[in-house]
Amino acid sequence: MVDGWFAGTGDDFRLLGTRCAACGSVFFPREEAYCRNPGCSGGDLDEVPLSRRGRVWSFTDSRYRPPSPYVSNPELPWEPYALIAVELEAERIVVLGQAVPGVTVADLAVGMEVEVVPGVLHEDAETTWTTWTTWHWRPTGVRA
Repeated sequence: MVDGWFAGTGDDFRLLGTRCAACGSVFFPREEAYCRNPGCSGGDLDEVPLSRRGRVWSFTDSRYRPPSPYVSNPELPWEPYALIAVELEAERIVVLGQAVPGVTVADLAVGMEVEVVPGVLHEDAETTWTTWTTWHWRPTGVRA
């Protein structure tokens, strides 16, 4: 889990971004030091919860095991997953993330509404206390 990137559980789960007080630009992943907008010299950034729902902007599938720092068990066969770029209209940004397990590129379409939900990137069977928490995108109306 990356500290400060998301908070809450269930219907209260949200990605956390930052908004520049000077220009209103929103960033995810969050920014702590300066406004990333090249036309802004502002530096006061406020934490903001991002919209829970957005629309599929683009998508693809991951057919290979990513290199480190991605965490996966090299002893197990690789399971492809769908990767979705989601446009958050209110924030005017696109956020990348994995689809919930079981959702493939065949289930997705550009413009489809999706919602952010908590997910598990990796659970270590040797040390059950180690769980890598992340976010996933789920088409609305689908329950995992």
